[in-house]
Amino acid sequence: MCLFAAKVPFKKIRNLKESELIRNPDGSIYHLAVLPEDVSDLIVTVGDPNRVPSVSRYFDSIEVKKENREFVIHTGTLNEQRITCMSTGMGTDNIDIVLNELDALFNVDLDSRMVKEEHTSLRIVRIGTSGSLHKNITVGSTLFSEIAIGLEGLMNWYVPGQASNLERKWQLALENKQLPVQPTVHQADETLVGQFQHVFERGITLTAPGFYAPQNRSLRLPASIDVFEQLRDTSVDGQIITNLEMETAGIYGLSKLLGHQAISINLILANRETGEFASNPGELMDQTIQQTLNVLCG
Repeated sequence: MCLFAAKVPFKKIRNLKESELIRNPDGSIYHLAVLPEDVSDLIVTVGDPNRVPSVSRYFDSIEVKKENREFVIHTGTLNEQRITCMSTGMGTDNIDIVLNELDALFNVDLDSRMVKEEHTSLRIVRIGTSGSLHKNITVGSTLFSEIAIGLEGLMNWYVPGQASNLERKWQLALENKQLPVQPTVHQADETLVGQFQHVFERGITLTAPGFYAPQNRSLRLPASIDVFEQLRDTSVDGQIITNLEMETAGIYGLSKLLGHQAISINLILANRETGEFASNPGELMDQTIQQTLNVLCG
């Protein structure tokens, strides 16, 4: 897929079909099952539904608690800022649902089914776990993803926007790699990078379509390709690929096309080169949550 195409404007659609913009009987949007007033424009996403209360317990108050399927949503205030924490479940297939429905809550009139003339830009901050590809990126460290490289294919289904210079460099560096999919490349929001770069190290993140073979794990089934061998030493401007997880490329790609700001914070729980896994994941995640909230609302 070519990432260098000209930016495509939002489609001016009137009267979105009921089969495209689906609502529940109470008027809430289909999968997330929330109303526009239930969600803040500052959103922390986590994969695990059980992690939502681990974030919202630091809120000064909680005004909304809703859940549907794997989507748990808490909205409240922290230091006088309204903030939402929500779970996405695992993988970019869920991210496709979450990002499109969050955007619709703010940028589509759900009653008239028309795209609003005035656009609302969301700030979306993922807090998730990840595995490092190099022994010097230690278990317990935290990285933000400056670049996300999608190996799961979601963004191939969307008309691409204009690629940044850094995205172009990484796309060229990935050419001729022996991969089963065409990778896509997506950059974090520069404003959010400015907020987090003094707190966490920057990283280059692979987004995989699964946890086992796509992340070079084998239990009883062998992987068809050693993704580490193909990509571990790939570099741009002296930066190498640092870690891998399952959501970031989808968050970045859709956020950019929809006009939102996004950044992904990655707690390293596993070191894939040394085989180490964290003995205290809950404690480490709690530290990362507190650091992230302090940046956003401190």
